[in-house]
Amino acid sequence: MRAIQVREYVKGPDDLKVTDLPSPDPSSSQYKIAVHASATNFFDLLQIRGKYQNQPRLPWVAGAEFSGIVLSVPSRPSPSYQGDVKAWRPKYSLGDKVFGAAQGGYATEVAAEEERLRPVPRGWSFFEAAGLFVTAPTSYAALVTRAGVKRGDYVLVHAAAGGVGLAAVQIAKAFGATVIATAGTAHKLSIARSYGADHVIDYKDSSWPEQVKKLTPKGRGVDIVYDPVGLIEKSMKCTAWNGRLLVIGFAAGDIEKMATNRILLKNVSVVGLHWGKYAENEPRTVEVVWDGLFRLMDEGKFKGTCFTDEEFVGLERVPDALRALGARETWGKVVVKVPQDGASKL
Repeated sequence: MRAIQVREYVKGPDDLKVTDLPSPDPSSSQYKIAVHASATNFFDLLQIRGKYQNQPRLPWVAGAEFSGIVLSVPSRPSPSYQGDVKAWRPKYSLGDKVFGAAQGGYATEVAAEEERLRPVPRGWSFFEAAGLFVTAPTSYAALVTRAGVKRGDYVLVHAAAGGVGLAAVQIAKAFGATVIATAGTAHKLSIARSYGADHVIDYKDSSWPEQVKKLTPKGRGVDIVYDPVGLIEKSMKCTAWNGRLLVIGFAAGDIEKMATNRILLKNVSVVGLHWGKYAENEPRTVEVVWDGLFRLMDEGKFKGTCFTDEEFVGLERVPDALRALGARETWGKVVVKVPQDGASKL
């Protein structure tokens, strides 16, 4: 197979090279997948530099999210399987289209456990499905499971043109909320609006909290704040009584510290979301979240969030895609198409 292997930590994506490697040898509980598209993530940039919290033992193949076709199926369930082992049968068959996440996504083949795979939604391409596994459930679990979004809510989505942001905009709208989206450029604001945002605001304008409040009934503020940036403290200025502020991430780079008396005085809840830990701590909730997402997809209320301003085709374009992602030049999910046998089957 062809893959981007990391033999030593690099300074950046320009140092990544595509090489020929043996096809992965799946364990008895793993599927082997022919990769047709790979999605990029900010944590990929950290991992290739040796600065991510989860560092595989060198050498390893970079990348995580992918979509493709099942080449081989496991003979036994994964170690985390909690059902009747004797009654277990593989969920996917040879030739099935799947998407998922596992170490080694920047390759033409990858091995993955069953719980790390989902079926490609009806009518979706590999390109569209490759970026679903991380962003979509993160936003659904945050808004629905943690914040209880409902019809009539006003929801403020920060970095609304990002991968999780565009997912959040769509999910909030699907549940009947009014969405106020923030982003840092006119183009990204137009993208957020095209995905359903009712109002858009440039958060480089320091008056954005006041602008947000003016868009809510009687200036009361928003009911839910979805924050993958690190703007919780400033967002308190435009949060309503009984509001819920969701801590999704810290894309701005700084870990916020805030006065807890403000949480008390406004009677709000600051709620964290660590989606990656749900498989370990609440596996049943994982299935509930995915069931909810697939319902939205079947109803046409959730679509892919792939960046389309530029096309990236072939593993050789992964460094370009990662460079654009790191420079904040993109929106949504940046996905690289991975042709198989010299021709794209997307």
